Amino acid sequence: MAIKDALKLWEEKHQQKADEATLVKLHNQQPFIVKMDAGLAQLAKCEQLALSTNQIEKISNLQGLSSLRILSLGRNYIKKIEGLEAVQDTLEELWLSYNLIERLNGVECCKKLKVLYASNNKIKDWAGLGPLSALPAIEDVLFAGNPLEEKCTPEGTWVPEMTKRFTTIKKLDGKPVIREEEAGKEEGA
Repeated sequence: MAIKDALKLWEEKHQQKADEATLVKLHNQQPFIVKMDAGLAQLAKCEQLALSTNQIEKISNLQGLSSLRILSLGRNYIKKIEGLEAVQDTLEELWLSYNLIERLNGVECCKKLKVLYASNNKIKDWAGLGPLSALPAIEDVLFAGNPLEEKCTPEGTWVPEMTKRFTTIKKLDGKPVIREEEAGKEEGA
């Protein structure tokens, strides 16, 4: 299904014009959305866009979404992160769980990104997570179910390595991060 067709159905269902909406959910469309096409351009006021559970293979056509803060693309067929430059000044949350992503390359342009959910992807090594270090505001990440996390968890190295490598993280895989220096402050208080 084309975005313009999905938006037309959305407008009928919600009795609202898509170009005025701040929240647009186009998840699990029937037939599935397979492409993020130019129809997205009309969503200039949209702050949260949900395109989860479709058959999208590529992140594209985000120019024009000048208010976008949250982009949900979980449960699609996305292999790499691209096309985010158009929303790099506004995007705060990116939800990409259950895709086919091996590396976070492409996310580093989003300097305001606070939340990145990329569980159950194909990230198998630390290099795949490297671009996280270029995100000064990142504080909540979800990577459970990736080969790297599954390998490190039984060894007990997952949480210590993540918190050492990415010092701004406050929440990892749904759990608050408590660093040694913070634990020491609490004991001495």
